[in-house]
Amino acid sequence: MREFFSAWSFDLFIVVNLIVMPVLYMWGVRRVRKMSPQCGWPAGATWAFMCGWACLCIAYLGPLAAWSHTFFWVHMTQHLIVMMAAAPLLVLGLPVTLWVRASSPRARRAYVLPIMRSRGVRFFTDPIVTWLLFAGVLVFTHFTPFFDWALRNHDADVFVEKPLFLIASVLFYLPMIGNNMLPRQIAPSHRLASMSIMMVPEAVVGAVIYFSPVVLYSVFAEAQRTFGPDPKADQQLAGALMWALVMVIEAGWMMLIAVEWFTSEERKARKLDEEHSPDIVVS
Repeated sequence: MREFFSAWSFDLFIVVNLIVMPVLYMWGVRRVRKMSPQCGWPAGATWAFMCGWACLCIAYLGPLAAWSHTFFWVHMTQHLIVMMAAAPLLVLGLPVTLWVRASSPRARRAYVLPIMRSRGVRFFTDPIVTWLLFAGVLVFTHFTPFFDWALRNHDADVFVEKPLFLIASVLFYLPMIGNNMLPRQIAPSHRLASMSIMMVPEAVVGAVIYFSPVVLYSVFAEAQRTFGPDPKADQQLAGALMWALVMVIEAGWMMLIAVEWFTSEERKARKLDEEHSPDIVVS
């Protein structure tokens, strides 16, 4: 245990990006509060974004990053933190809404709104497209030579694999949770259906890895280990994490969608009651 936590990894490109993220976000928050002092900015969104950022720091710096090419379960833990925790928390930070609100009226009319209404944004925020992208990344990266290639190539790992997982995850959750200003709003029932169906490829990937009779990735088979499980047990642990843990975390996000749905329906019912309630005449 001491040997595991004593190893740390710091990649300059990752560190710089992790520094820029909260700086830009807090600059936007300050700008929104200055431009709209009465409305301000929800503290919950800021906390969510910062928690997502902290999850990225945990996944990409320190012991997890140092041992991610030695132990498959560590690498899988990185993926799960990014896909199931960091990405949805960043989305709950309402980055799109912050971008829109922090823009000046002129910039909003000239650049922001045209971009938001563009075909590209509508395409990449379409829930069917984001579902296929997320599921495709899961299947493609784990069941093609890509995985071994990325693990053996530092640039591929930093500039391709890590951004691919983060971007695919953020795009998937963007129309699912929170209230970001997107060109298309998805019904809560469709969100729940999309999240539940996503459990299928996640479970399949985990099950295939767990039940595989051979070690799937040569990097982990060849890794020098002075402690921890052997390559086969390591792979089974990684598969179990993907297979079982994802189901629990995904269920939590589905509960959040259900709560948002119920709250929205209560607001609608309250508004209808107020509109149709008879006027009380006081004599």
